[in-house]
This record gives sequence, structure tokens and C-alpha cells, in this order.
Amino acid sequence: MRTLIVYHSSHHGNTKKLLDAIAAQHDVTLLPVGEAQGVDLSSYEGIGLASGIYYGSLSKAVLQWAAQAPLQGKKLFFLYTCGMDRKKYIQEAEKIAKERGAQVLGHFGCRGYDTFGPFKLVGGIAKGRPNQADMDQAVAFYRELCQK
Repeated sequence: MRTLIVYHSSHHGNTKKLLDAIAAQHDVTLLPVGEAQGVDLSSYEGIGLASGIYYGSLSKAVLQWAAQAPLQGKKLFFLYTCGMDRKKYIQEAEKIAKERGAQVLGHFGCRGYDTFGPFKLVGGIAKGRPNQADMDQAVAFYRELCQK
């Protein structure tokens, strides 16, 4: 499956670590969301949306890109990293995908080092994450998607 992954990974680069692990083993195109405006999606069968979790959701920039992108008939999936995995973080992204006529294949999320807000006072949470096991799981997730 020819795949483009549009992502936003700031702070500690947690999400980019997962994407780099996938790209090391699979032929995927990684594109920061700031460079994704107007990109031609016609040659991509699969589209990934990836980011850290900000205020309970994927990055607003990634969601805004998805809300405007021609996703009709595309196979869509989501990847994210978060300090604490307590909610269904991709709910808004799934809604956009449905509205845009995309087929959602699945999502992968794992913990990532987080020093936002009060977590900074204690040196952060989820230190050392994503780790090698998380990256291996992200690669396995993508490998399974390619079989769908």
C-alpha cells in the first residue's frame, strides 16, 4: 500500500520516533503537516494521520488538514503518543474521516514522554517512552494494515 503519513511531532519528538521506525522498514512518505497543504494524494492508497495528543485530541493542525484533504475512498489510519492513555483520543479524527468518505483501518497509540504543564514540575511522566517495544509495536501495526 503506497502510504503518506501527515504528522505533527513537537516537544520531545515522540510521535516522530514511531514514524521513523516504520519508515526504516516500510516504503512510506513522511510529511510534516506544515508542508502538506496542497499535496497531491492521488498516488497514495493509504493516509496516516499522526501526532502527539494535545488537550485530548490529535494536533489541531493535523485535524484541520484532514478536514480539507480529498480523502474520499482513501484508507486512513491514526498514530499517536500521549502522556496518559485515558481517553479515546481519535474520536474527532474518526468523525472527520467519516465525513470525508475515508475508510478507517485502525489506530495505534502508546505513551510518550510528557512534560506539559504540571508534569514539568515532577520531571515529566512516561520517561523513556516511546521505547523500543513501542516502536516495534507501531511497525507491526503498520505491517498488519498493509495486509488489509
